[in-house]
Amino acid sequence: MTPIITVAYLSVLACALFVLIRWPRLRLQGEEPVGLFTLIALLFTAGLDMGLVMLPLAEFPLYEEDPAFGFTNALAVEFGMWGPLVWLMYFVATFYFIAIEPRLQLFQIPVVKWVYNLTVIATCSFTCYLFMSNLPTYAPDLSQGAVWGLVVVVIATAVISSGNMAVMKWLAILSSYGFGMLAFTALAMIAFVYSRVGLPDFFANLGLLADYFRHLPRFATPISDYHEFYLFWWFAWSIMIGQFVARFVGGMRVWQLAVAMVALPAVPLGLWFSVLFVYHQGGVVIPDWLNWFMIGVGVVFVINSLDSLIRLYSANLGWSRETLGDRRYYPLHFLLQLALVGAYVFTPFEIQWVGLVVAALYGAIYLLMARHIAKLDRIGAPGAA
Repeated sequence: MTPIITVAYLSVLACALFVLIRWPRLRLQGEEPVGLFTLIALLFTAGLDMGLVMLPLAEFPLYEEDPAFGFTNALAVEFGMWGPLVWLMYFVATFYFIAIEPRLQLFQIPVVKWVYNLTVIATCSFTCYLFMSNLPTYAPDLSQGAVWGLVVVVIATAVISSGNMAVMKWLAILSSYGFGMLAFTALAMIAFVYSRVGLPDFFANLGLLADYFRHLPRFATPISDYHEFYLFWWFAWSIMIGQFVARFVGGMRVWQLAVAMVALPAVPLGLWFSVLFVYHQGGVVIPDWLNWFMIGVGVVFVINSLDSLIRLYSANLGWSRETLGDRRYYPLHFLLQLALVGAYVFTPFEIQWVGLVVAALYGAIYLLMARHIAKLDRIGAPGAA
């Protein structure tokens, strides 16, 4: 599947450059515009998941041992796995749903609509599965029954919150603040508690992080099987995140949206990974209370992601709370997500399959857009709808 994901990823990056060159000053307005801070909070927490909190410490040793990543350091690799090129995919999808989809309505074609929303449902449950599979690393004393119990609580909470728009916005803000508090707490622990490491190590890591930009072209194609897994994972996310974020864009120009979606999330990501890398370098054992703090922030991330995606596919398919009523809405989404988490656990089902379907969906959309090229030429023209 390497050639497929390579072509698909490069084509999306090329689309991002084309959009920035062709329509840099086009003003974009979503259906429910919000301020920049709220938009970034929604993007940051919907576009990421608990893996941001719980995966890096386990991945740093893997990157150091894998010869495929020998051209740079493990911190730069981790940063490359999560951004900023990845966020260009979200930017392209967001631009599409604001500027192109209202004109072409390609996602209203029945086959496209159903295939797309099935990928949303499958990706939604993968977020919960990923949390479940990584939880024992941070809480090894939890029994399997306790892990499943927490998963049930997370899914139930997300389904309940998905029926209330105000809850979603507060979840996003809570996730952002919680992540910020976690990063600050971890940094304070480094500076004032552990004598082996300190702030100089943190600032030195920012220099290591910059090596990502020196090797930027290497991250535009799969470097290893694990990097390929990440790319399929992000492909599975990309269209749905674009549709979700598009609703909240508030009159930004294309270049401003690109900066907001690519550069701004990269700052907290880089700082967070630099903090964690200090822990890795110093061999610092994270205390139990900080472990549980990380798990708590991860839980909020999972709930927020599930809430956003459940809200998205239920609106697309007419499965909203208003349409189905409480007696059908809550059991349907709860049982659907729980069943798919079970599929990831007990069957060979993988997120790479979902990413492959989404890559094919990109190809189909390219072909359909080519048939309506005249309508695209009018984007940004005076008086154009």
